[in-house]
Amino acid sequence: MSLIFKPLFEKESSTYTYLLADSNTKEAIIIDAVDETQQRDIGLIEELGLDLKYIIETHVHADHITSSCPLKQKFTNAQIVLGESNPVACADVLIKGQETLKFGDYQITAMATPGHTDGCMSYVVDDKVFTGDALLIRSCGRCDFQGGSADKLFDSIKKIFSLPDETYVYPAHDYGGRTVSTVWEEKAFNEMIGGGVDKVEFVRRVNAMELSLPAKIHVAVPANQVCGSKIISE
Repeated sequence: MSLIFKPLFEKESSTYTYLLADSNTKEAIIIDAVDETQQRDIGLIEELGLDLKYIIETHVHADHITSSCPLKQKFTNAQIVLGESNPVACADVLIKGQETLKFGDYQITAMATPGHTDGCMSYVVDDKVFTGDALLIRSCGRCDFQGGSADKLFDSIKKIFSLPDETYVYPAHDYGGRTVSTVWEEKAFNEMIGGGVDKVEFVRRVNAMELSLPAKIHVAVPANQVCGSKIISE
């Protein structure tokens, strides 16, 4: 038994999609799939002969439109999974923290990590954690919309930091071409929370971020609340 693991990239929104599968049973999951790259992802799933079981979202994204519903229409046995706090009616599974899903002989464990949005979930598979927008490489998600809270995000990242130091960190985005970090690296070097920064200072740093709204937010959030089943025009 071995784990098939394919990190995939969508350049317009700098989004990482992750495809994982059991090499024996061919049961697979996909995390944070993007509308623009759905044909690439469908082609890879078919080429590898995978049986897609779960289409997982780390949160309701504001910077790109998901391909959850198009993927489910193609792979009809797959179930769409979001964290229980997300305001969506299209999910087949609203997962709680510490709940697990099996694909082949592997399992993925949900970890509630609110803060970037109130419904954010990270997911752990073996020595990998998929952190969505909660923990980024050397940074973290913004907290100024969608029920965000820097106070909650600090606690969520500390929860991620409780994983073994050698755990690989795979975020939903990176804007500098980096593909992977580790819990140890982020504890030491993360510019927002690394080096033992306390909650007061972390909240100050997050609230001092000066960021424009994502270009697609007015399209992406409504579309993602229906799992990409219909593209909503501005």
